[in-house]
Amino acid sequence: MPVVLAVPALLGLGFLVLPLAGLLIRTPWTSLPQRLTAPGVLEALRLSLVTATAATLLCLLLGVPLAWLLARTTFPGRRLVRALVTVPLVLPPVVGGVALLLVFGRRGLIGGWLDETFGITLPFTTTGVVLAEAFVAMPFLVIAVEGALRGADARYEEAAATLGAGRWTAFRRVTLPLVAPGIAAGAVLCWARALGEFGATITFAGNFPGRTQTMPLAVYLALEQDLEAAIVLSLVLLVVSVAILASLRDRWITSP
Repeated sequence: MPVVLAVPALLGLGFLVLPLAGLLIRTPWTSLPQRLTAPGVLEALRLSLVTATAATLLCLLLGVPLAWLLARTTFPGRRLVRALVTVPLVLPPVVGGVALLLVFGRRGLIGGWLDETFGITLPFTTTGVVLAEAFVAMPFLVIAVEGALRGADARYEEAAATLGAGRWTAFRRVTLPLVAPGIAAGAVLCWARALGEFGATITFAGNFPGRTQTMPLAVYLALEQDLEAAIVLSLVLLVVSVAILASLRDRWITSP
């Protein structure tokens, strides 16, 4: 490998690895068990896992059809729609939280109607956490699935159509198995992004222990009061994220 490429590559690797190493070095290992069992830690972890999983399921329900629409159909304004889908990737999460409030808040475009008609309030609830996480995480799923659909051979779907299969049958029996690795990859990225979501969550759902306080919010709160507690919480998030990504990548993403 040329030195001109090896040096920046090693610097980039160090830039990514050293902060994680610093987290491991500064972890108070002797008091780790006591801090992990402290009030609120397990509850925040449980809430994070539940909401991230629920947000991923919501993204799968809505994002896979959206990716199919972008990959398999042609309509006016498709490029604009694709750009809008990817906006949450570059939008500051706090701005996303404000936007969610303007739509789903009690005086929002949809939230006011939900509150008056059904008595449903979304902000500052666990459901609000799920919506915030899904908003910022869905583009990861859509991009991964759309790429898989574009890379899949459409002739298999055409052959199924010539054999009498309807569009839904072809999608369910042919398309989905073809792009299953792409869906799995997108779901993993989506789940990991939802697990680490902070800005939109605290803006739209608040920081209420047991109801909306996920692990990133607990880290932020602990950082203001106890640095070692924040380090322990960060370590938990790191371990969970790495374990999930490593196990799912070996099973679903790595191609033979």
